[in-house]
Amino acid sequence: MPSPITRLTPSPGTGPFGHRAAAAAAAAAVAGRGAPAALAGPRPAAIAELDWQALLAGPFTPSPGAWSEQVLYFLLVDRFSDGQEAGCRDVAGDPLPGVTPALTAADRGLAVTTEADAAAWRAAGASWVGGTLAGVGSKLGYLSRLGVTALWISPVLRQRPERADYHGYAVTDFLQVDPRFGTDDDLVQLVRDAHAVDIRVILDVIVNHTGDTFGYVAGDERPFDGIPRRVRGWRDGHGDPTLPFPAQVADPDAAIWPRELQADGVYTCAGPISHWDDDPEYRLGDFFGLKDVWHGSGPVEDYRPSDALRSLAAAYQYWVAKADLDGMRVDTVKHMDPGATRFFASAMHEFGRRIGKNNFFLVGEITGPRSFAIDLMELTGLDAALGLADLQGKLEATVTGWGDPGEYFGLFRNSALVGHGTHTWFGERVVTSIDDHDQVRKGDAKSRFAATELGRELAFAALATNVTTLGLPCLYYGSEQAFDGAGGNDRYIREAMFGGTFGAFRSTGRHCFDETHPAYVALARLLVLRRRLPVLRFGRQYQRPISGDGIGFGLPRRIGDGRMTSIVAWSRMLNDEEIVCAVNTDTAAERSAWVTVDAAIHAGTPAFRYLFASDTPESGLAGRSAPVESRNGRAVFVTVPPAGFVVLGAT
Repeated sequence: MPSPITRLTPSPGTGPFGHRAAAAAAAAAVAGRGAPAALAGPRPAAIAELDWQALLAGPFTPSPGAWSEQVLYFLLVDRFSDGQEAGCRDVAGDPLPGVTPALTAADRGLAVTTEADAAAWRAAGASWVGGTLAGVGSKLGYLSRLGVTALWISPVLRQRPERADYHGYAVTDFLQVDPRFGTDDDLVQLVRDAHAVDIRVILDVIVNHTGDTFGYVAGDERPFDGIPRRVRGWRDGHGDPTLPFPAQVADPDAAIWPRELQADGVYTCAGPISHWDDDPEYRLGDFFGLKDVWHGSGPVEDYRPSDALRSLAAAYQYWVAKADLDGMRVDTVKHMDPGATRFFASAMHEFGRRIGKNNFFLVGEITGPRSFAIDLMELTGLDAALGLADLQGKLEATVTGWGDPGEYFGLFRNSALVGHGTHTWFGERVVTSIDDHDQVRKGDAKSRFAATELGRELAFAALATNVTTLGLPCLYYGSEQAFDGAGGNDRYIREAMFGGTFGAFRSTGRHCFDETHPAYVALARLLVLRRRLPVLRFGRQYQRPISGDGIGFGLPRRIGDGRMTSIVAWSRMLNDEEIVCAVNTDTAAERSAWVTVDAAIHAGTPAFRYLFASDTPESGLAGRSAPVESRNGRAVFVTVPPAGFVVLGAT
């Protein structure tokens, strides 16, 4: 067993290295400091202070029957809305007050016309811009008309006051909303208003680590090497590590809250991770400057959770009850013990059932290979995982023609049992998206899908493919407006939709809530169809062979180093119903092909009808018929506009 950690103020407790300090010295140190002063304000300072009887009184909104029915929308609260946008409408369609004008074509790039302006715009993106929870609530009409049914919001709990942790992933108080986002009541009101328009709310939560709450002794800031670190002290309200550690503190801007997390043994104190795939480093090390929490020990089936993990679970149960949350996205699951994740998932699921949320949704962010993500999700009891890495890349490659579509469709299986263990995703267990706020798979070359000319032309086709293929589709804010952020830092794919000092398209002071944008309009029409047709939500999925001459059939494939320009078609099937979807990767020309359909179901079907087409509804394909003939069994003749997307159903 390694030697005990030496601290400036030792105290008893256990941690990941089994360290124990002298109890007598600790007792004397605590006694000399006296009792902590009472905290100002109504916010609870400890788990022990929570009034569970009042919290459990409800009423609570029941869970949806199936999360695969939902269309998620992920936003960063600081970057979405401040509620001051002019020309927007509420849920009833009535005008909302506002002063920030809408973006025009002439506004694009105006913030970076000089190097000084560009530097100021870039700097603004590294800090708080000003989005709020109330601002999110003001856009429920925009989201509802788009077709969003579940809102995934970034973490909103309190961050250090002196730091620029606008993203929310550096929590220092797990029982209070950060005042820069609003109040606790603002979160409660947002969820209440969202539920009123049938939008569920999923909160992004962090269990692996806290904010940068303490500092190491000089020389002990080195990367993880398995040797426990000496702690200099809790960070005070100015961010300096001047306060005794571990010890209870009174300043709400210092250390960590709730008070239970100020005890000894809460943190691993192991130094920052430098090798992100080495175990136990990626489980015990600090996440950059954010401090790793000691969750407990033991095998998954007999895990012994720490008091800190129990306190974190209780804090998040508090928010489920207080705000009537419908689910959570759990951050950095890879960096947690599997047993800790399973304990947390069980705690949240059981709490959900206690208050009538029998399908409380937990989706995990699990970076790394797909096989690792699938195995860890199933081992820990998470409901779904984010389909990062290869899923996003293969979806993008399918739509742009820079990859083999079979690689994307091959990621999915049609049954929870058939193909189980092959490390393919069962559709209801993976959240799919084309854009996200990290773009981990792209390293230092961050970019949204629409950052290139080809991406802009295919922006809607990518969204359409995402929402009509297997998985729980998730839209990343701004993708419906073809945001084009790109650069060597996360900030460039986190543009402020409401304008501010870091507006989208390299602008300032111009908002982008344009309900007439072609991608928004087309996606809203398509999502109406998805809501109307269960087959698009629950159906099995098959990529279909196609033929240009009706004789030779095969799956479209990229040949050589060039870009594939072709129709890519797939069927969604539920019971005796089949829907055909097709995307055209050719941005310059309309494409037509015979698409194979189920011969048994369509033995007597004379034609399909275009239920949706991405060209203009007034003069395009929508509503027209497409003939079905005995080719390759049975096939339907499909035409898709340039960079377009269509959906057909049997007449």
